Amino acid sequence: MLAQLTLSQTLPSTPSATHLLVLLPTSKILPKDLPHVALLKAVLARRDMKAEELAKSPVAANAENGALVAWGMLDFEKDMFAQQVQVRKALQLLLAESPKSIDIVVLGDDAQRKRAAELAVYGAWVNGALLPVHKKKDERKPLQKIELYGFADRKIFVPLKAQAEGNLLCRELTVFPPNEQTPGIYREQIKKLAKRHGWQHEEFDMKKLRKMGAGAFVAVGQGSDPEDAAIVHLSYRHPKAMQTVALVGKGICFDTGGHNLKPSRYMHNMHEDMNGSAVALGILLAATQSKLAVNIDCWLALAQNHISPKAYKQNDIVKALNGTTIEIIHTDAEGRMVLADTLTLAARAKPDLIIDFATLTGSMATALGARYSGVLGNRDELVQRAVSIGKQCGERLCAFPLDEDYEAGLESKVADIKQCSLTGDADHILATRFLKRFVDDVPWLHIDLSSSRCEEGLGIVASDVTGFGVAWGLGMLSSR
Repeated sequence: MLAQLTLSQTLPSTPSATHLLVLLPTSKILPKDLPHVALLKAVLARRDMKAEELAKSPVAANAENGALVAWGMLDFEKDMFAQQVQVRKALQLLLAESPKSIDIVVLGDDAQRKRAAELAVYGAWVNGALLPVHKKKDERKPLQKIELYGFADRKIFVPLKAQAEGNLLCRELTVFPPNEQTPGIYREQIKKLAKRHGWQHEEFDMKKLRKMGAGAFVAVGQGSDPEDAAIVHLSYRHPKAMQTVALVGKGICFDTGGHNLKPSRYMHNMHEDMNGSAVALGILLAATQSKLAVNIDCWLALAQNHISPKAYKQNDIVKALNGTTIEIIHTDAEGRMVLADTLTLAARAKPDLIIDFATLTGSMATALGARYSGVLGNRDELVQRAVSIGKQCGERLCAFPLDEDYEAGLESKVADIKQCSLTGDADHILATRFLKRFVDDVPWLHIDLSSSRCEEGLGIVASDVTGFGVAWGLGMLSSR
């Protein structure tokens, strides 16, 4: 539940909020109409700070009435990500106390107030809501009310609220523990979401997938008991849509690594290996809430990668839905297996664009860390646009090559293709070369979500689980 927002163009003459955030443009001189300006000057003097240093380090202090006031500066010459970080740091000084409400004052010219208002309200929405925890006593309180002063154009907050709801849904789904988020439970959650939001809903369970010949997906799903894996298809339609986009999400609810078992260090947090599906659902929800004029097909590959007598193993050869035979090299490369058949189904519907989201490879995290995600695709102009939109929305992407000669690493003597290589070199590129076989020639982008989790937050989001991809996905859909 997101906090209620009220707006006022005029600044409060005597701020009475218990928690107040003041945002102003970078300046060497503090404006005279700045709320609690005398208190701020005293704080800066005590800390031997210059006014412009507020752009790097926001400060907070208690006013005479006991209210907590935070001040921050925004450097509008910096990129969107840097501005988001500035606002997040300032907001966290207040949200750390779990207030029921906060007041936000934005200063500057019209354009500066608009940008500051967007960032501050969105930041308060996504960080003021609570993610599920399982403590005997949870003393946290959600933010219930936001009062914004200095900007009053309500219509700009409609798509922002939808985006915040999409980001929150993505993070909520991702943090569920694996015993509460099996494929079967997840399917029921999705069914309820579909009913609530009017999405068409279709499921391809293991029985149906076997009959269809989806051997790549079945190879992974067959290791679980019960066999509750499935590909779920959701559809959103808009009467004025001119294009159809397919969103494909990897939904591995827990990844043990299979028979090539992960060590404990790398198995920890593997309940979050379904994050790609949560990103796709977050985008779908936000697009629905904002009535985005684009048709969306959402394909979710839901399974677990378990150890059992039935689990697939090294040197198995399986046949994918499109007829490609695959030599299994490593059972921990299960994500590309479930995505292969899911991408085939998405491509058969002939969309104008396919975007898949997956926490797919450790090599992407090795290459980028947790602050960027990687993007690859079969159209250079699409990849370039993806990177550009990442800069605009603060969810940064780094492009990687997908040249044909990388395919040599996947040549098999006994099947059409190897699932991966044993060395793991450039696995994020080899994985994408593998997936490319299953999209036909449909324009396609692959997002490897190395920044799905970033300790202490990323950009505007303060939680470790970031919801990365929802804002970027909406940007891509809107730009079409």
